[in-house]
Amino acid sequence: MDIFDRIKNDMGPLGRYADVAEGYYIFPKLEGELSNRMKFKGEDVIVWSINNYLGLGNHPDVRKADTQATEDWGLAYPMGSRMMSGNTQMHDDLEKELADFENKEAAVLVNFGYQGIMSAIDSLLSRRDVVVYDAGCHACIVDGVRMHSGKRLVFQHNDIESLEKQLKTATKIAEEQEGGILVISEGVFGMRGDQGKLREIVALKEKYSFRLLVDDAHGFGTLGKTGSGAGEEQGVQDDIDLYFATFAKAMGSVGAFLAGDKDTIQFIKYNMRSQIFAKSLAMPIVQGAKKRLEMLRTMPEFKDKLWANVRQLQSGLKEAGFDIGNTNSCVSPVYMKGSVEEAMKLVYDLRENHRIFCSIVVYPVVPKGIILLRLIPTAVHTSEDIVETIEAFKAVQIKLKAGAYDGEKVS
Repeated sequence: MDIFDRIKNDMGPLGRYADVAEGYYIFPKLEGELSNRMKFKGEDVIVWSINNYLGLGNHPDVRKADTQATEDWGLAYPMGSRMMSGNTQMHDDLEKELADFENKEAAVLVNFGYQGIMSAIDSLLSRRDVVVYDAGCHACIVDGVRMHSGKRLVFQHNDIESLEKQLKTATKIAEEQEGGILVISEGVFGMRGDQGKLREIVALKEKYSFRLLVDDAHGFGTLGKTGSGAGEEQGVQDDIDLYFATFAKAMGSVGAFLAGDKDTIQFIKYNMRSQIFAKSLAMPIVQGAKKRLEMLRTMPEFKDKLWANVRQLQSGLKEAGFDIGNTNSCVSPVYMKGSVEEAMKLVYDLRENHRIFCSIVVYPVVPKGIILLRLIPTAVHTSEDIVETIEAFKAVQIKLKAGAYDGEKVS
């Protein structure tokens, strides 16, 4: 069969909804200034779906730094890959600051989070090595693992007994093949909001020989006394062999980095194909990241306000009887029961009648019959936003249980 004929007949699990969902449920357009309230379809809505945790994405001082850097350098400089002609002192300085912030010997910038973690996994592992990863890991990690030509083992989400079982298997394989073992977890799992059990994973190093890679996209800037992430929060930052985080969450920007010991970072710099053969991060992104990191480190009031909002939102949802799972991070999931069709009508009701915009997650991302509404609180949300949102959730929950979303139209 012709490839294009095949894909026309099978657009994939999400693509099959494109005709009815695109522009509203999928690929929606939020407009206006990045904030707690933006416009959707021309109407003001309370927004819970952008990962601007600390509110830095649109902070006046950040915008000033971004604007000045763009005026000074434009969007082209530096040209070429970092290895060939795209390096600057500013790139080196930012890496040094990130390494210091994460209490690591060295750090390396990468252009995007998704590409960065995939490429790191690909560059680190040989066919003799074994990778062991959490079943709840983000798609970028799964895709990186799929690129590995050696043995791949998955353990049940945050299940240390399952991890140890896989480590026993991995140890045998690694010894036979004269390879090593890489364990991958996340600082915060972005859908559920639960932190990876890093302390328990690290404890297994006393029994098994492995290296630990942690993707802390949602923990960086939000967890720990200084905001350096889940490792600091759990007291095991020094035991994380390779730390990864992105600028796209707490820093409200583009780009990412890896931090670890000097030799490992040096290896990655010289062997990560997606960076060797890609254009360097543009100067405005780099200077903007430096400004954001400075504010993250020196202005704890952003994180304090974020967590005040998190506590009010999550406690309010629980008091109202909602199931928010096992989250112990800023990510605030709300679990309901219903079909995909009911989920779409419920979200339509939230957006059109209550002016609440949040992300909807349904099968196949979560099991059939489950509706997951994911809320991302930020430092710029207000107490009034939270109260209004919880009241809206109460209203749609009542209608969902009463079967109001079974019909053809939402009123």
